[in-house]
Amino acid sequence: MASTELIAPGVARTAHFSALPDGRLQCDICPRECKLKDGQKGLCFVRERRGDEVVLTTWGRSSGFCVDPIEKKPLNHFLPGTPVLSFGTAGCNLTCQFCQNHDISKSREVDTLADQASPETIARAAQALGCRSVAFTYNDPVIFHEYAIDVAQACHELGIATVAVTAGYQKPAARAEFYRHMDAANVDLKGFTEAFYHRLASAHLDQVLETLLYLRQETRTWFEITTLLIPGENDSAAEITALSRWVVENLGPDVPLHFTAFHPDFRMRDKTPTAHATLAMARRIARAEGVNHAYVGNVLDVGRQSTYCPVCAERVIERDHYALGDWGLDPAGGCRACGTKIAGVFESIPGSWGRQRAPVRLADYEKALEMQPAHGALPPP
Repeated sequence: MASTELIAPGVARTAHFSALPDGRLQCDICPRECKLKDGQKGLCFVRERRGDEVVLTTWGRSSGFCVDPIEKKPLNHFLPGTPVLSFGTAGCNLTCQFCQNHDISKSREVDTLADQASPETIARAAQALGCRSVAFTYNDPVIFHEYAIDVAQACHELGIATVAVTAGYQKPAARAEFYRHMDAANVDLKGFTEAFYHRLASAHLDQVLETLLYLRQETRTWFEITTLLIPGENDSAAEITALSRWVVENLGPDVPLHFTAFHPDFRMRDKTPTAHATLAMARRIARAEGVNHAYVGNVLDVGRQSTYCPVCAERVIERDHYALGDWGLDPAGGCRACGTKIAGVFESIPGSWGRQRAPVRLADYEKALEMQPAHGALPPP
């Protein structure tokens, strides 16, 4: 059963807030520290002051569920080839002008939350669908902290892993609680200058770097990093060099970096799409700076999306977009050519989910669950 207390359907009690001398309550989930009068919502839209507490208003409610390839998160070194049950809610604690999921993350409409499911339903549906993991994605799970943790606990009871796709903008106490329940994460490092974060996301770079350092130094969570390269904003050779160098020096050479292509969207429709040559340049710089595993994304490029042994340079995982090809890892996750252990979380046999994307309506599973005994099998509806 979920550990979070519900005070109304979809409304959950929270713990990460504090009282201010002027009578307002401060939300302590993220560094934004929204200061709320009764009835006010935070910038994220989903955390709201009601009386003497701050509550989460989207517990158990989702913008939709879908079975994706794990590589779409993107995670290339965590259970490759396996399906992941993905979902998000609504709202976001950043204001990215280039948001590629703005219909969900910038939503202020309850109608966006078209599906609903308890944590137990999500876990059992993932099991029935053959998913090795559940991903909190589409919008940032930082803002639906309590719901994500409840789902993670239910998943772990069934041996299902959990994945956070996040911008990493959290306060220390909430961050520590959150990552106790996450098996893997992809952190969106949006750029590598404070000016970029301040102007285009209303956030601060150092807070995200703190999350990355925390993941590396204090957790066993497997994590990878993604940077969306926006022409003229964060795609200079100097910035990519600085980013890559920081990663190697502070996180180590084995943390995978994904450089992905921007397409005009939301409030940055005047920008051109990222050139393939820019992605290739970024990967080349990262490799030159010592990053062992650098990838390009949102384009078709088998050579630059495949994984290579950092010692003998043999290709160990071939990828064609999200589909796996030749597999060069031994059952222990080592390079078959030279035996070098490849960093990541691998199973002895890779998954074969491929490029499929299968929308799922969890409300149907919720009904099926009501008819099943506890811990009974839950077939697809």
